[in-house]
Formats: sequence, C-alpha cells, structure tokens
Amino acid sequence: MTLLNPAKVLLLFFVLCLLDASAQTATITGMVLDEDRKPLPNVSIRAGKMGTASTDNGFYLLEIPADEKVTVLFSHLGHKDLELRDLVLTTNETYLFNPVLSTQAIQVASVTVTPTGQRRAEGVETLATETISTIPGANAGVENILKLLPGVSGNNELSTQYSVRGGNYDENLVYVNEIEVYRPFLVRSAQQEGLSFINSALLADVAFSAGGFQAKYGDRLSSVLDVTYKTPNQFALAGEVSFLGASLSLETRSKNKKVSSVTGLRYRNNALLVNSQETNGNFRPAFTDVQHYLTYRLSDKWHFNVLGNLSVNNYNNQPLDRQTNFGTIDDPRTLLVTYQGEENNRYATALGAVKATYALGHRTHLRFISSVYHTTEEEYSDIIARYRLGDLDTDPGSGNFGEPSATIGLGTQFNRSRNDLDALIVNLEHRGSHRTKKNVTEWGLKYTHEDIRDQLRESEFIDSAGFSVRPPRPEFMNNQPETPFTAPLLPFTGVNARNFVRTNRWSGFVQTGRQARWGKTDIHYNLGIRAHHWSVGGQGLERSSRTVVSPRGQFALKPEWKRDMLFRLSAGWYHQPPFYRELRNLNGEVVPNVKAQRSFHTVLAHEYSFLLWGRPFQLVGEAYFKDLDNVNPYTLEDVRIRYAANNDTKAYVYGAEARMHGAFVPGTESWISLGVLRTEENRNGRGFIPRPTDQRLKIGILFQDYVPNIPDLKMYLNLVYQTGLPGGSPNDADPYVFLNRLRDYRRADLGISYIFASRQKPGPDRGWLKRFKELSLGLEIFNMFNTQNAITNTWVRDVQSGNEFAVPNFLTSRVLNLKLRARL
Repeated sequence: MTLLNPAKVLLLFFVLCLLDASAQTATITGMVLDEDRKPLPNVSIRAGKMGTASTDNGFYLLEIPADEKVTVLFSHLGHKDLELRDLVLTTNETYLFNPVLSTQAIQVASVTVTPTGQRRAEGVETLATETISTIPGANAGVENILKLLPGVSGNNELSTQYSVRGGNYDENLVYVNEIEVYRPFLVRSAQQEGLSFINSALLADVAFSAGGFQAKYGDRLSSVLDVTYKTPNQFALAGEVSFLGASLSLETRSKNKKVSSVTGLRYRNNALLVNSQETNGNFRPAFTDVQHYLTYRLSDKWHFNVLGNLSVNNYNNQPLDRQTNFGTIDDPRTLLVTYQGEENNRYATALGAVKATYALGHRTHLRFISSVYHTTEEEYSDIIARYRLGDLDTDPGSGNFGEPSATIGLGTQFNRSRNDLDALIVNLEHRGSHRTKKNVTEWGLKYTHEDIRDQLRESEFIDSAGFSVRPPRPEFMNNQPETPFTAPLLPFTGVNARNFVRTNRWSGFVQTGRQARWGKTDIHYNLGIRAHHWSVGGQGLERSSRTVVSPRGQFALKPEWKRDMLFRLSAGWYHQPPFYRELRNLNGEVVPNVKAQRSFHTVLAHEYSFLLWGRPFQLVGEAYFKDLDNVNPYTLEDVRIRYAANNDTKAYVYGAEARMHGAFVPGTESWISLGVLRTEENRNGRGFIPRPTDQRLKIGILFQDYVPNIPDLKMYLNLVYQTGLPGGSPNDADPYVFLNRLRDYRRADLGISYIFASRQKPGPDRGWLKRFKELSLGLEIFNMFNTQNAITNTWVRDVQSGNEFAVPNFLTSRVLNLKLRARL
C-alpha cells in the first residue's frame, strides 16, 4: 500500500491556505434593474454606515454586519426607494439579490436567514435551492448538483445515486426534516430508477457533508444529505412540464396561520433518454409519486409535522436488438445481439412520519419522531439474447462497411428472474437540544425495527457453439465442449434463496458544541459520541447481536486576519452496522453475524473568502484520509451492489479537494471543483487492488450566464470529467485477475431559458403575465457533445477460443428537452 507522503499533504493544505478572517461580515450582491429589466447604474445602496453604488452594468457588492438584522436601502433619482428589511446573514455568507426599482410604488422586501454562525465550522455545505431548480440535467434535482461537487461521483445520468469519497451508494444518509428516508432494495439498473425521494419544488434548505460529520447525523461511512421542506406563509401553485414528465406543487396556509402545507405530485417517463441508447426496443418506464408535508402550530410550545410519500415505479422493457462497436483502431470488434422476451419490474414504496416539537422554554426543544416505511418490489424477466461477435469492416469503400467481416463467436444467453421483496421499517425517535449564548448540547435516542421478506430466483444459461456452458466451479471443470457432460442442465450462474429477517436496533448520541474567543481568534468545537446496538434473527437464523461506539469531534479556528480565512479539523470513528442488503452474500443467503464496517476518518479543511474583479469568491480546500477495517467487500454492476458478507477485507481512502465558487458573472453563482482520491482494498491478505469506486480524478464545473442587453435570457451549463472506474469482472471470476478500467466519463449539459416573470421581475400590471409570480421557457441539451460514456461491461464468452471480451455498455447520447415552468 502506497500512502500519501505527510509532507505532501501539509504542502497541499498550506498552498490552499495561502490566501482568513477579519470582522464578522457577510456580503449582499447582485444586479439592480429598472422596470424594463435593464441594468441601472449609479444606484445608491446603503446599510447603516456601509454604502456603495451600482456600476454601469448594474452590478453591486456591499459588505454588511453578520448575525444581526440589517435594512438595506436602494435609492436612485427618478425611482422610488426599495428597502430590504430584516436581512440576517451568517458570517461570510453571500446573499444574491437582484432588485427591480419602480417609478410608481415603494417596494419593501423582507428576508430572514437563521444566524447560527456555526455552519461553516461544522463542515456542512449549503446549496442554493434556486440553483437546484434551474441547473439542467437528465435527472435534475439535488443529486444533479451534488455530482458537481469535488468529492461526489456519479457515472450514470439515469441514476440519482452517488458515491462520496470512495464509498458506495449504501454509505450515504438522507434526511428530510430529520426523518430518515430509504431507497428501493432490488433496483439493479439505472434505467429502472424512477424519481429521487427529494422533491425539488418543496425545498427550503439543503445541507450536505462529504465526511467528518457530527455524531447527531447517524451511522454511515460516507456522507449526509440533510434536507428541509418549506413551511409556506402564503398560497402558491407551481408546475413544470417537459418531454420527460410533469410536476405540480401546492403551498397553502390557513387564515389563523396555524396550519400550513406543501404538496408535490410528479410524473416521469424516461423513454426519451432510454431510447437514445444502443439497445433498440419497446421501453415503457413510468414513475409517479405524491408527497405531502404539513405543519400544525397547536400553540407556542407545541408544533406538529406530518410527512407522507407514496411512489410507484413501473419499468417494462422489450429489447429488440443492439450493435456495439468496440476494440481499438488496429483491432476493431463488433457485437450484434438480437433479443426475445421482456422485463417487468415494479417498485411501490410508502412512507408516513409524524414529528412533534415541544419548546421547554426558549432554550430547550424536545422532538419526538415516528415513521413507517413499506416497500413491495417485483423483478420478473425472461430475456433470450443471441449474440454474434466478430471483426468490424472499417473499409469505407466496402459494401459491408460497419458490419462484421468475420465471425469470432456465436452464442445464446438466457436470463430469468423472479424476485419478490416486502420490507417494513418502523422508527421511534426522540431528539433534544439545549442552547445557551455560546453552548449547544444535543442528544437523541432511536429504536428501529426492520422486517424483511425476500425471495431471490435468478438464473443465467449460456450456450456457445451448441453447447451449454457449465458453471465455473471445480466439479464441472473438463475439456468441454469436446467432451460434453451428460449430467442435468444447470445454469452458468444462479441464485435461489428465501429469507425472512428481523432486525432490532437501538442507537443514541450526545454531543456538545461551543463558540469561544481566544485572543483575536474565534474557536468553534463540537464533541460527540454515538452508540449502536443491533440484533439480527429470523426464520432458520441464529440470532446475533453486536454493539459499536463512535466518538467524533470537529474543531475550527477563525483568526482575525486581514484575509478572511477559516481552518477546520474533523476526526472520529464511523461505523456502519449492516442493513439487510449487506447481510446477504453472493448466493443470496443471509449471514446474521456480519460485523459493522468501521472507518477512522480525518478531514483537514481551509476556507478563504476574497474579492476578485470586485466580486465575492470563496476557495474551499480539504484533505482527508479514511482507514477502514471489517470491510464487507462487494461487486458493483450498474447500480446493483452485491456483498460478500464476510468482513475479511481492509481498505483505505485518501484524497484532496478544492472548490472555487462565486460571481464569475455579476449577479450569478458559478463554481469549478477538483477532486483527486485513491481507494484500495486488501481481501483476505491477498494484496491491495482498486475498489469499485476508485475515482482517481474528478472535475466539475457549474456556470451561469446571461445576455447583458437581455438579462432575462439566461444560460446554465454543467460539465463533468471523471477518470474511468474499475470495469468489474464476470460473474464468479476472481477480481484480482480482472483489473481493467472503463473509459473516462465526460459530459456536458446545457440549458437556455427566457424568464418572463420571477421574484425579481414580477409580471406587468396588465396582460396575461400579471397572474404569474414566475414563468420561464427553456431548452435543454443533455450530453451536448454526444460523448459515448460507459457504465459497465458485458462479458461475452467464446468457448471455442477460450476468450472473454469486455464489451462496454454505453449510456445515453445527445438528447433535446423542452421545459416550461410556472408559479402562481
């Protein structure tokens, strides 16, 4: 194992640090527009004793005191004043506000942002909800933006799943208003994935941590996504329609202001994207969900919240044929496949949760949360694939240009599955917090019961040159097909298991955080500890129980320097007690005594806020190291994870990240991010090999722009470059033998939209636009450069030659989408 030289780590860190923190200030910035939506120069902007003026293109930037209420006044000769009242920003926060000055009426706006002053010290990234809703992507939403962050990887635009800093998809926690949410268990292909649980139209706040998070966030190895849904203060109706589906959201509030709710209804059809792939067929994917979040203020002390979600994902597929060209220029190959049969999958999930909050005075709050999650999942398929593997005719003058010139192998593959799963998960939880002027103490206790009923029946038969290929096990090794077996026909690979598993879990935490002053330096720290006890049993299983304890801490320094900087160190133990899928081995059998995977995680970070070109920017750099043991090794095919369930592996992850974000274009937010990492594992002492998520290099760019003379015509661009992941290995093959990698992943998505009405540009007093608070029409181009990206390899076996060929499975090509958004 080759570890990063400590001297190089320190050098990298201090290079990122060369550029912290003066007075406790925040920044408000944007563009001032007149009624015709043209930039307005020489506008006076004042907040107390601080003031500035807009430039010739209407741009302004003003530093204001942080963590206190501020009123910002915009004034200009010939226009009525505009006041932005009760603005409260956290230290070093940048708030984007594009005012429209009127000549007819005084305008007043009010914005309140909770002044915690701790979010930067916690190492939690906040994401703007407006950016989430506008940036284009084949799966637009929160996950689409996460994949542009340096430590987050996602090599499949059809999937909302993501890996963080060398972890897999099962290592990420997701909360909605402190309620943990779950994913379907059986999804194996991104084509089968439907909608993300998180409805972007209902968002109020999004926070994300890529590692080193506090004890209160739970027991996973990689990341936390903490989402808060809206508590609306007025009626609103919003909708969106595109070639990929439609959505509708409703916000309500009662006259007495005690009851408010947000409701979202979504429908998505991925046929436009799936049909752009190489496999031709009849695809009928249909994904629907409805969500409702209600808030009831019974009194000043008691608040109640109810979250409900119901989703039904149907995926029907009748593949017809496919041709994939691969190989090299000197040795081009092609694979032709014709199909018979169909695939029918259905995933129906429901979540209901109730949360009660009691204010025991102004400083102490008690919360009680109960939730029930239920999923029924079916995977039924019978697919016969007849393939022809051959050399490719590359002579443009040939009548068979682009066709096979010589056949290398012929074969047939028959895949059959009859998988059924029924899962019920019940949670009962208490959380509490007590705050003083400088201290915050939090605690929690949670009970979880999981009842899983699962039946796996999968088989794969392979025929080559008229002979059925035997399973790759010692008892079947011979010189077939020359000497065929006369034993009964067996599948090349097969799983037949029936599991009834019940798991009971108790988990709890306590943590304390404090802000203090040491000379001219602000100090923030948080110390906490988690404990988790679980027992696994079920039909035919011997009950097994285990307990783990996870101490964690975060420490931040903010010196009073001329340069605005923050330094942060996070460290601790992170355990991941096994969930049902981690208990199930490659044969589908449940192993109840699987241990919790354990990681000692260290994160060293630096943040630098500065002005560039007279506009606000921030540079964030992080270096991290994870030392993992009791690792449960797994294989990854598309988005399906299969575990060995044996804890016989050690692993490590180390890497460094940097992200620079700010107003590259006045009045907008953009960023560029860079991440490098290395993760390897040692299975049973055989030596270190790359893990399935060994994403060596990641570059992500988010860029927003507009036409200066037409500021309502906007452009959104996201670019991703990632080096290739390990390409996996055939079923039952030794991963130490197959160490190939997929090709690099490159993708560019472009969105162009015209804003007819928005919060900064209300509709005119007359005409049909006056009814709209927001209205936009946009064109999106997914995979703008039509890059061929691969997600997995199909392993084609040729019995006669004894060779196996890794044929890439390509993702979607260039796709156009039209989208209309409106809000009343």
